[in-house]
Amino acid sequence: MFIDYAKIIIGSGSGGDGAISFRREKYVANGGPDGGDGGKGGSVFFRVDLGLNTLVDFKYKKKYIAQNGEKGGGNRCNGKKGQDLYIDVPPGTIIKDEETGKVLADLSNEGQVECILEGGRGGRGNVHYATATRQVPNFAETGEPGVEKTIILELKIIADVGLVGYPNVGKSTLLSRMTTAKPKIANYHFTTLEPNLGVVKLQNGASFVMADIPGLIEGASEGVGLGLKFLRHIERTRILLHIIDVAGTEERNPVEDFYNINKELSKYSDKVSKKLQIIAANKIDVMQDEENYKNLEKVAKEDGYEIFKISAVTGEGLESLFNRIAELLKNIPKEELEQIEEVVHYTYDDTTTWSVRKENNTYIVDGKDIENIMRRVNFSDVESLAYFHKMLRKMGIDAALKKQGIKEGDIVKIFDLEFEYED
Repeated sequence: MFIDYAKIIIGSGSGGDGAISFRREKYVANGGPDGGDGGKGGSVFFRVDLGLNTLVDFKYKKKYIAQNGEKGGGNRCNGKKGQDLYIDVPPGTIIKDEETGKVLADLSNEGQVECILEGGRGGRGNVHYATATRQVPNFAETGEPGVEKTIILELKIIADVGLVGYPNVGKSTLLSRMTTAKPKIANYHFTTLEPNLGVVKLQNGASFVMADIPGLIEGASEGVGLGLKFLRHIERTRILLHIIDVAGTEERNPVEDFYNINKELSKYSDKVSKKLQIIAANKIDVMQDEENYKNLEKVAKEDGYEIFKISAVTGEGLESLFNRIAELLKNIPKEELEQIEEVVHYTYDDTTTWSVRKENNTYIVDGKDIENIMRRVNFSDVESLAYFHKMLRKMGIDAALKKQGIKEGDIVKIFDLEFEYED
């Protein structure tokens, strides 16, 4: 089964909590803190597997979560790091953030591995909070939570040549004759329900990958038929081979077909419409009247396209056509990877921001800085509370409250914590 689109949820592992622990050894009185750090959560990686050619695995499994880091222990023992999660995808897979639409990675090269979600950092144990005046820190840092993200996987087949044209014009026949591919072939529309790949090998040793792209009819760029589902596969091809039935076997007009298909390509993407295109006038073995071919040849020359007379059934003209394609491919660079606006490794947002605002008679303090500090505080411990207030002063939050006119006894709310202000 060929699947070229999937929506899945991925999640990085949470970091383990730091330990609150004190030395308890024989003959050592009043042992100091020895709580170890929590382990880092597992990250989520995607890697290219050349053995895959479809996203079918993601049809049955929709959620992928990396392992959490373990908690720290006593005697300065750090928690074990969570195991990273590696997800294999076929070459040509684009990873997008569903929420923003940004391209996070383009996995098209052999051996390529990309980190998409970083695991949460492990919390620091209480050994880090001992000072000359705070010798018994009864608090530690909790681990950062992992991040969950909904992403979209899109597979764009990597082929040198893309076969385009109306259904039933002979694309599948041509592919089966020139490659080892075995597409289904029959005399009805939409026989090809999925892109087919094949490798063309010529007598001179040249070779290239060719793909049969189904679904091109009028309205394909608006989603009619199978158009939108498969048009993306044309984007990475270097040459478009436009197959046109010049025998009129279905009473079609070759010139109209040529313009209609190119109209759909242009609507879909300006980039696709500007790709090098060669016309293959197919079914000359059953052509009764050369007028159709002559009209198409005239249009091709006027618009600057090369045109070849072929028969996918008998093989007539194929050697010349494919030798020319191989020659042209030498001077056309491989398709560049998707432009990634920025390298985004999603992780817990620890941006150094905070804000103070007054709502009614309550002063509200929030921001990631504050949240990070609160994760370290044991509010039932006097020393831990003293550390919390010290950090508020150090960050300038105390000064910001005074600037907004706070007075002793006013209510301050920090997330779910409310307390009376004391100067």
